[in-house]
Amino acid sequence: MMAAQELERAATNYAFEAIRLDEQGSRGMAISSYQKAVEVLLKLVQLNPEYSLNKIYMQRAMAYRERILILQGSVSQAPTFEGYQPPEARPTGEKKTTYDELVLKEKPNVRWDDVIGLEDAKRAVTEAIVYPVQRPDLFPLGWPRGILLFGPPGCGKTLLAAAVATEINATFISVDAASIMSKWLGEAEQNVAKLFKSARSSAQDDSPAIMFIDELDSLMGMRSMEVGGEARVRNQFLKEMDGISDKGKNLHVYVIGSTNKPWALDWPFIRRFQKRILVAPPTQDARVKMLKLYTEHLDLAPDVDFNKLARRSDGFSGSDIRDMCQSAQLKVIRELFEAGQAENKQAKPRALNMKDFLEILEERKSSISPEHAPLYDRWFETFKAL
Repeated sequence: MMAAQELERAATNYAFEAIRLDEQGSRGMAISSYQKAVEVLLKLVQLNPEYSLNKIYMQRAMAYRERILILQGSVSQAPTFEGYQPPEARPTGEKKTTYDELVLKEKPNVRWDDVIGLEDAKRAVTEAIVYPVQRPDLFPLGWPRGILLFGPPGCGKTLLAAAVATEINATFISVDAASIMSKWLGEAEQNVAKLFKSARSSAQDDSPAIMFIDELDSLMGMRSMEVGGEARVRNQFLKEMDGISDKGKNLHVYVIGSTNKPWALDWPFIRRFQKRILVAPPTQDARVKMLKLYTEHLDLAPDVDFNKLARRSDGFSGSDIRDMCQSAQLKVIRELFEAGQAENKQAKPRALNMKDFLEILEERKSSISPEHAPLYDRWFETFKAL
């Protein structure tokens, strides 16, 4: 972690120095600083391949390389990195990332019954969102506006958010936090402001609004030193969160944040999420129900034992269970094609048997890292708020 922080700091310093020298016309020295910034950014990405900001770091590295080529006279295209050229100076006709391209607005088709297990999480979300919408008069002290869902990937965080939006017939605004971070100066915080303005507008029309922000750590992770415009974006988000949490306002605007790395969140953001809910891997009973759900349209042999499969898939996420069933289905379909029977439209794959599932389990492992599992429990014990 310390090595990453040092590299991040070095990349920032090299980039700022390169821009300063570039503006002064010191071409040779600017090229050297840009090259150093690129080298450090690439090292940063290699050090932690799963880091949520790697996409942004790679974009900046590419932009700095592009500027190097311009300074060397190899190309004439305008530079495209934050801090060098303001938005109004862009070349005519250049495509701009719009707010509408960053968000997804549509009614989710997910019901509570589609969320298997997660009883504690469903109860906490119901208390925080459903009850206040149904009877706001019962909440003189207000209600939670910020709900943090954290846990391993594929365990139902997005499903849970979509289900509660359907339950209260809310406007569902979904956005990837990494997409908010624009490489153009000033746009990222404007996107955050538009996001909250859109939600408040929906709520004023007597329709609750739920903002679902995925990969929250991309926007609110701890930083040893802010890079580019991250500080402004983070401050804008804090300001907007404080605005919707104002006890004097009864607008039904909720922010549901999702993260696989809760330990990467900065404390000012953690405390603005009054509900912090662990979305854990499915239990034995939940895995049995999932197996039944995902195979209900498949042809199964009598020997398929859901209880045994659930025990063998201990530690699997919900998406892992679904992938396992899909792989078993693909296995018998492959046999049909390899036997040359697929051309006969009346031919059907044979029934899936227990052996098919057990073979898939031998080939597939859980997508949840064993090293991370205890980290979620430890963080939950420290910051839980159900």
